[in-house]
Formats: sequence, structure tokens, C-alpha cells
Amino acid sequence: MPVPGRPPAPARLRAALTLPLAVLLTLLCLPGRAVAADPAVSGGRLDWGIKASFLTYVTGPVANGKWALSGGASTIGGSVFRFHSATGSYDPETGRLSAAFQGGVRFTGHQENGGNALDLSISRLTVKADPDGGAALYADVSSKSRQTGSTSSTAQARLADLSLSGVSLKGASGTVTLSRVPATLTSAGAAAFGGFYTAGTALDPLTFSVTLKSAPTPTPSTPAPSPSESSSAAAPSSAPSTSAPASFTNGALDWGVRRTFRDYVTGSIAQGSWQPADGAADGGAFFRWTPARGTWDAAAGALDASFTGAVHFTGLRQGDTLGLDLTFANPRLSVTGGQGRLLADVNGRAPDGSTRNAPATELATFPATELKTENGLLTATDLPLTLTASGAQAFGSLYPAGTELDPLTFAVALDPSAALPPLPDLGSPTTPSPDPAPIAAATTSSSRPTTALVLTATALLAAAATAIAFVVRRRRRD
Repeated sequence: MPVPGRPPAPARLRAALTLPLAVLLTLLCLPGRAVAADPAVSGGRLDWGIKASFLTYVTGPVANGKWALSGGASTIGGSVFRFHSATGSYDPETGRLSAAFQGGVRFTGHQENGGNALDLSISRLTVKADPDGGAALYADVSSKSRQTGSTSSTAQARLADLSLSGVSLKGASGTVTLSRVPATLTSAGAAAFGGFYTAGTALDPLTFSVTLKSAPTPTPSTPAPSPSESSSAAAPSSAPSTSAPASFTNGALDWGVRRTFRDYVTGSIAQGSWQPADGAADGGAFFRWTPARGTWDAAAGALDASFTGAVHFTGLRQGDTLGLDLTFANPRLSVTGGQGRLLADVNGRAPDGSTRNAPATELATFPATELKTENGLLTATDLPLTLTASGAQAFGSLYPAGTELDPLTFAVALDPSAALPPLPDLGSPTTPSPDPAPIAAATTSSSRPTTALVLTATALLAAAATAIAFVVRRRRRD
């Protein structure tokens, strides 16, 4: 029978559980002690040639086709596509990885009746690795069937199975790089290719690199100010004036020079590379020079903007001599009367053996009628560039004057607080090996900051179990 003054057994059971569970929940919610989210994939690149014979077929005399890049994708060596800005998730306990890369490529060919019998687009490539070692490559695919001519689109189709034999992704941190991962076409991939290849066909191996970043530790929230405190706080500043200042001290110029030139540098002929320096950065499909300094006269439409940084191209090595040793540095934009000029310091040796040390060389001209101001920035996107005679000499006569170069995009901050457009994130720098290498994971071990919390939680749950057993025994004696 119940003992007077003692709560019933269910109430005693709830009481026994309340304290340990409350303490456990408190520990889980304490700022700085919470279980951190899994380290996220933040930045990286994926290099893949898809299938060499397919590229040859598309651009050959049978299909007489071409391919085009989108979303900031670029090429390496002319036959490898580079996708950028990886995002996703990673679990260091199991090694589960999901990394989605930005950019796409579209293949067209077999022109018939004003259309293309071959029309295949691949974008948003995603590498997924499971704890059991299985891995696959997914992508958004739009393709035209060779048999029916109908076009179908599939989001995140499983294009290929990847072989990660002997590779463990557990406990990684920093940068993870997997080189020359074998890829085999799946049945869904075969359908995506419009029946050009059957399931089981070997595709080109792929290489990818992802940067793992832990989620930020939560910080205690700041209580809202009381009405009296709010009244004494400074009023928010008014919106920036729409009138452009006469000068600026920040900006960025994005330019890929010329895609075929980049492919030539890294391809089988020059077998070279490039190195950004002095603040310039590699954005995959283009290089970024920043910061900028100059003046903008809105009434006259006149711009004088000087950007900082250099890109050094090297290749054509013969012994200790480089046949290509060329640097483009400190580009400058000059705009007057709706016409623009791109100038840069040119130094070094061009492929034809000529050498020069020519500051402020006029490389190209462009129409500057599309300049616009918004959000505190003066911007222009994809300005078409035409190579000048002096620019042709700078390239060592690889291209004649009048050649179309890669388009140019720039932004300068008329408002000092305005944010520049983000640069595609290629992740931490990697050094590609010129020779085929076995699959290798470049990982570093990571500590487990939640170990103490897990042990504490275990102890609390054990205490709760002991309390339950105690109540049950007392109840039986009652």
C-alpha cells in the first residue's frame, strides 16, 4: 500500500529521471559544449575528362560538334573539365562524404534539320562515398535519345560507380584529395549518354579535392537591449548616397586570358602551368586581380582602374630553359566615350622566343556601354575583348590581332562598404602529378572534441537507469 507522504511510484519514477535528463539536455544545449555539426565540405575542385573517345567523337568529322562550358567550369590541358566550389557534408566517424561541385558542360553535334541529334548536358557533379566503401558519381543530366530523338532531364542521376578500393575516408580533416579514381558507367549513365555507351563501360578516371571545415562553435546569444538601452543606442546610418565618389580603393577584375591559351600551357605541347602571385587568384575559368584603385567620372562615363596581381605562365621546358616564361601583371582598364582598353605589364619570354619588359601594354579593346552601378558597385559582365596588334606581340604571335579573347568581368566599390562578388572556391591548392598515380587520400587525423560530452551523457544515462531500478525495487517492497 502507498506510504503516507510519499508520492506514488510513477511520480517517483519521473522524479528519478528528471534530474539526469535535465542535466543531459543542459549539456547538449550549452554554448560551446554542443555537439558540433559534422565538418562540412567547403571548397574544392573536380577534374574529369568524362571519356576521351567521346570528346574525340563529338569534335571529330562524324559528329562535327562542339562543347560549351557553363557555371564557371573550366578546362585543364584541353581535354579535362574542371568543376569548382564544392559544398556538402562529411561524417568523420563513418567516412560518409557528399560533395557537390558547381559548373557544367554541354555537348552538341550531328546537326540535322536545324537541330542537334546529339545534345548532352552534365552539371552539378556530386561525389558520394558510403561508410562501406561504396562510391558513385551523380549529376544533373539533360540528354537526347539517339533512337527516339526525345530529350529527357534527370536530377542527380547516378552516372558512374567509383572504385575507392583500399581508401578510408574516416577521421579526415583539412584537405582530402583522391587522384585518378576509376569510374564505370552505370545503367542510368548509359541512358544519360543517349545509348552511345553500354553500362559497364570504363570512363576516364577522375580526380577531386575537397576542403573540410568544422562548423563554428555556437556562442552565447546576446540578450536584446531594454527599451531604455535601445533609446540610447546610436541610430542606424542612412543608406549610402547614390552619387558615386570620385575615387575608389577596392575592386576585382576577372579574366581568363584565353581558354585555348590556358589549354595550350597545360596541354601536351607546352606541358606547363601557371602561378598567380601578388594577390591574384585562380578562379578556375578565370583569374582574379584585386584590389583596385582609380577614379570614376559618372557624368563623362570615364573610368581609370588599376588592379593588383600577376599570373605567371611557364612551359616548353628544354633542360633548364623555359620556352614559355610569360607574366601578365597589374592590369588596367581605361574607358572613355563608351570605348575601353585593357592594358597590363608584360614581362618574359613568349613561345616564339621573343622577350619583352613592357609596362602598360595595350592587350585588347572592348565596348564599354554596359557599365552599370548597383549596390555600391560599378560593374560590367562578360565584356567581349578583341586582341590588339601590341597584344598579339605580347602573346608571341600565337594569335593574330583581332582574335577574340576571353570576356572580362569587373567590379569596383564606389561605396567602400560594398561587397565584391565571391570568387569560385577551388579549395586548398593541390599539386597534380604528371604521371598516373594510384588512388591516394591526403588526409590528416582529427580530434574528437565531443568525447567528454559523450562520456558525461553515458554516465548520466547510467545514473538514470540506476534510479529506475531503485524505484522499481522499492515499489516491490512496498
